[in-house]
Amino acid sequence: MRMFPSAPARARLWHEWLSGTGGGRKACEHKIAAVVGGDVKRQRRTSYGNFIDNLRLFTKGGSGGMGYPRLGGEGGKGGDVWVVAHNRMTLKQLKDKYPQKRFVAGEGANSRVSALKGSKGKDCEIPVPVGVSVTDENGKIIGELNKEKDRLLVAEGGLGGKLLTNFLPLKGQKRVIHLDLKLIADIGLVGFPNAGKSSLLSKISHAKPAIADYAFTTIKPELGKIMYSDFKQISVADLPGLIEGAHMNKGMGHKFLKHIERTKQLLFVVDISGFQLSSQTHYRTAFETIILLSKELELYKEELHTKPALLAVNKMDLPDAQDKFHVLMNQLQNPKEFLHLFEKNMIPERTVEFQHIIPISAITGEGIDELKNCIRKSLDEHANQENDAYHKKQLLNLHISNTVSYSEPPSKNAVSSPRMDIT
Repeated sequence: MRMFPSAPARARLWHEWLSGTGGGRKACEHKIAAVVGGDVKRQRRTSYGNFIDNLRLFTKGGSGGMGYPRLGGEGGKGGDVWVVAHNRMTLKQLKDKYPQKRFVAGEGANSRVSALKGSKGKDCEIPVPVGVSVTDENGKIIGELNKEKDRLLVAEGGLGGKLLTNFLPLKGQKRVIHLDLKLIADIGLVGFPNAGKSSLLSKISHAKPAIADYAFTTIKPELGKIMYSDFKQISVADLPGLIEGAHMNKGMGHKFLKHIERTKQLLFVVDISGFQLSSQTHYRTAFETIILLSKELELYKEELHTKPALLAVNKMDLPDAQDKFHVLMNQLQNPKEFLHLFEKNMIPERTVEFQHIIPISAITGEGIDELKNCIRKSLDEHANQENDAYHKKQLLNLHISNTVSYSEPPSKNAVSSPRMDIT
């Protein structure tokens, strides 16, 4: 009978495989195969089996119908292939429903004596979740679907046979497309593994993510909603923990960093006692984890630094947590005085300025209500700023259009009415 390793041991093996430590990937594959059996790639695929955020599909527009040369009849146009967004759809559901991943539209009807104008072929609609970005085989963006019922044409049907084509039909467009899902949420949780993000999500929302006392508990994004007494709802995305080098595809974090792009704000979650992934990696203080997280986000995409950010300092129920928190606050208020402790390539171009810093304990509930209030306050303030900027832009455009209309000279062809003096 095969004995399976404990959950922390499995997590350590996965970390060694993902980060390339522990004698290299080949050596780690042998270790994993020895304790869990089978192919490591198959095991990894099983771990992510209930979450898919990218999919490759073949699409083809329908061919046109034959023309009728003797009577000048035109064949019908082939059907088109559309990608359509639905709120209650997932890429996994799409893959399970259409395992062949081929989508072909109907052919146009041939022209005939009873119907010289052939009817158009039936369109093909591909249901996808909201938040999907569609690219072609070369990585060029075709479009994005960010709202329910958004539609995007991905493969056009061929023209029916007519005089210009010598009454011969044209074939429909063939196209391989990639669906790339980026979760849309108000708040994105970022942090190193085991910082307590999943515990925090379960405290502030009705989500039930996996929670355990070892790193890499979260292996897929989790979505939750914060419910307020006045029925206001704020969506929160918990992403798998990052590790140093995530921007270079180390660990699982890079696979999910793209989901941060569509969140309105970021919530950094750090362990007040610091973080050490394994005995082979450096121990990092809470301040160091914040600096390194900032650097990883910056290296992945600089625009992420423009997002408003909050900081939740977790595990304040631990011994000496208050003393460590005072030290952390001093470091955050004067970050430049402590940056000399880092290697040059670890220092971000710009340190994150947090709108709110809240000490919390996801275990005891300390600071949770304050955190929820700060999240709402921050989102409301940002929304008001965006509304003010939008209204100012509208007024400026109106002012410019009025100025242009008043300054335009009268047209040479304009007819002026003769002046009439009434006595």
